[in-house]
Amino acid sequence: MNTRDRLLRLLEGNRERFVSGERLAETLGVSRNAVWKAVRALREEGYVIDAATNRGYRLAQENDLLSPAGIERFLPERHPFDIVVRKRVDSTNAEARRRALEGAAEGTVIVAEEQRAGRGRPGKRFYSPPGSGVYLSVVLRPTLPADRGQLLTCAAAVAGARAIERVCGCEALIKWVNDIYMDGRKVAGILTEGMVDIESGRFEHAVMGIGVNAKMPAAGFPAELADVAGAVADGAGAVRAELAATILEEFWRLYERIEERRFFEEYRRRCFLLGQPVVVARDGSRVRARAVDLDDDFRLVVELPDKTRLALPYGEVSAGRGAPPLQS
Repeated sequence: MNTRDRLLRLLEGNRERFVSGERLAETLGVSRNAVWKAVRALREEGYVIDAATNRGYRLAQENDLLSPAGIERFLPERHPFDIVVRKRVDSTNAEARRRALEGAAEGTVIVAEEQRAGRGRPGKRFYSPPGSGVYLSVVLRPTLPADRGQLLTCAAAVAGARAIERVCGCEALIKWVNDIYMDGRKVAGILTEGMVDIESGRFEHAVMGIGVNAKMPAAGFPAELADVAGAVADGAGAVRAELAATILEEFWRLYERIEERRFFEEYRRRCFLLGQPVVVARDGSRVRARAVDLDDDFRLVVELPDKTRLALPYGEVSAGRGAPPLQS
């Protein structure tokens, strides 16, 4: 870890008070000049660092850039995560998959300030501008059979909803299967991917990725998203590190006992499409039905106009009318 990273960790650990340049230099084992250069480098990256004569340096409270130390200060002392923060990646899922293939341990977390090619499902782009979102992916090595992989996505949806409520105090609901909504607008999406051993039918590794619109982007959302996307915070203060940490904490709590499915009833309660007419996009067609329930495998149970029911394992679903009836 270089002087810049070590200084940032030290300032994060003392965010509420000034630390003298002399003490910083002594703690880091470097010169006062090296401390000053590291402070300058952090400022050039966008970190807001206060300086006061005879008092030293302090990371400003409003600073909202992400760092491993900034996220870790909101996590329990004995957490299982190895957090890496990148300024820009193609996507955190892609980076996490590369690291998983190289042998990265379970609990490796990739966080990015910006994604150039953030993705949703199925293959949709996830708008990921710098400075406004939480974009993170976790390397997992689950013992879960691959045909139960949807449990990872559903656990992440519950964890994300809980985290949003804890940090922002607003109700968060789930749109089956992988989106989180607040006040009628989409604020988060989840993408779970994995590599499966064909002979055993189990994961060699999996990656859980989640993107959250923490604040409104400085330039607003693109036109195609302006009517549907929202943000979980009003833009004031620093919330992203706490939100990232809370997502990780809530997800891991569910992941450790995931096969028990203890979060099923909560997922079902938050699933706002149940009881509503829906349009289902599957295999190139759009059909209409009514969402009536979830089965034990988190499949969406829909009712056709003739009152027969089907359990859908996947598909893009939206509230609405105007598509032809679903054919059994």
